[in-house]
Amino acid sequence: MQLTVLGCFGPYPRAGQSCSGYLVQEGDSAVLLDCGNGVLSRLRYYIEPWNLDAVVLSHLHSDHVSDMMIIRYAMMVKRYQEPGPALKVYAPADPQSEYDRLAYKDFVATYPVTEDTCLRLGNMEITFSKGAHPVLSHLITIQSGEKKLVYSGDTEYFPEMSQRIKGADLFLCEANYLREDIQKGHVNHLAAYQAANAALEGEVKRLVLTHHHPDRNQEHSLQEAREIFTNTELAVADQQYTL
Repeated sequence: MQLTVLGCFGPYPRAGQSCSGYLVQEGDSAVLLDCGNGVLSRLRYYIEPWNLDAVVLSHLHSDHVSDMMIIRYAMMVKRYQEPGPALKVYAPADPQSEYDRLAYKDFVATYPVTEDTCLRLGNMEITFSKGAHPVLSHLITIQSGEKKLVYSGDTEYFPEMSQRIKGADLFLCEANYLREDIQKGHVNHLAAYQAANAALEGEVKRLVLTHHHPDRNQEHSLQEAREIFTNTELAVADQQYTL
């Protein structure tokens, strides 16, 4: 199973970068996790959107879904040229108004997901667990054989997090904040030290911090996390990880 970082900033990108988007490939199967602004352009270096098995969205905030509004046009033009199936998009159905915007004619088909959903795409099994965010957001777990990848989506810290990520080979975790932000009372996202604590308690093998603040030096997040969990690194666009 291979993970490729397409975009790793939020809630808006650094110049020349993209918001959240991650390509997961296993064998002949390919899944796009989140599709923030700028992601489609980077995706096309690796695979065309019409060749994806599915898009899986953690939640429906714009920095995670905005390029879905552009993928629809890519799918429409391609299917006018070459008939074929709609692109499958799996997402939480809340907020309903945002979910309803995702489907597009016969070119993009949507399917709601809950904590009871289990998707099987090729050799990948994809499951969902609720995070803590202003809108419904899921941690997404992808397992293939003995390998396990967990993506945090957007969430603040919650007590069950370490159990949700238990034993992951790679935990791709948002860390938009630093400790000082939590001390100031900021909510809705994780600080780097919280991601590291969860990784340590969850006995994960590797922690990759993402959803970087675009106007900060990410090395500060890396340093904060490594004080707790040494096997931590920063997500970087076009970086690939093999599990």
